[in-house]
Amino acid sequence: MYLIISRRSILRKANYFVPLQEIWKITDRMENRSIVSIADYGKEKIQYLLDMAAEFERQPNRTILQGKVVATLFFEPSTRTRLSFETAANRLGARVIGFTDPKVTSSSKGETLKDTIKMVSNYADVIVMRHRLEGAALYASEVTHVPIINAGDGSNLHPSQTMLDLYSIYKTQGTLENLNIYMVGDLKYGRTVHSLLMSMRPYNPTFHFIAPKELEMPEEYKMYCKKEGIKYVEQTDFTEDTIADADILYMTRVQRERFTDLMEYERVKDAYILRADMLGKCRENMKILHPLPRVNEIEQDVDDSPHAYYFQQAQNGLYAREALICSVLGIEP
Repeated sequence: MYLIISRRSILRKANYFVPLQEIWKITDRMENRSIVSIADYGKEKIQYLLDMAAEFERQPNRTILQGKVVATLFFEPSTRTRLSFETAANRLGARVIGFTDPKVTSSSKGETLKDTIKMVSNYADVIVMRHRLEGAALYASEVTHVPIINAGDGSNLHPSQTMLDLYSIYKTQGTLENLNIYMVGDLKYGRTVHSLLMSMRPYNPTFHFIAPKELEMPEEYKMYCKKEGIKYVEQTDFTEDTIADADILYMTRVQRERFTDLMEYERVKDAYILRADMLGKCRENMKILHPLPRVNEIEQDVDDSPHAYYFQQAQNGLYAREALICSVLGIEP
């Protein structure tokens, strides 16, 4: 006989004296704890992860994952995401296995993703995976009992980047509530902006989508905004006056690897370039974020501005990913 119980029923029946963090720990153990998307996380779960990240920032080196194995399967190139996940695992005492080039794995021989995941599940306690196909992380989470952390699936979602983005916004603004968030550049293929948009649902944001027609926010995400009551404005102008009211200016790279038509890429690659002389009217506490790498969408002179936060943002990725690994393993800092 099997006992079927939902997270919602536990939350409803739980004694109100039980700390919410304890409830999350209990319910996480009763289901696959994979992180494919943060879109469905409410304020409580997000705050729990933010608090964990802050705890790891205070003390990033621990031995709480000693004896655990983290597998990093990167079917697409990565620098920051892979290195920060591997650093997070190492700093917490775990061992790391995996690959960065699928050509050296059995997938080059025709092995299916299912077989690869099930095979690696025999060796690892958690799998961090980046894949070029949308939905690959969700599929992987359905064919294994080992938790999957989505490190980016095509142009779909990038929840670990979203977590470090949320932590960066929270640190710099002191809140996630009622912010003006300007997203600039490649909004069509940019999985980081898609993830961030969906994760901000509980916080009453106002989004400004600034992109050329070829790279505008896909219709399904605009429909999501309408369904969830998220305010947004679309525009193509990118000037000093356009960004004057931003709390967060989220710049993105036009991703050449997502284009099948290189002529189209050449037409839009330099559509929006942020220069230091465009920051004169910005709010005092406005911060510029970028998932990196950048190409030429942020000029080098912006780096010296107090508004620039993208390198600190990348550093925050270590603490956020430490929190995510521990969360899926049900381990407290």
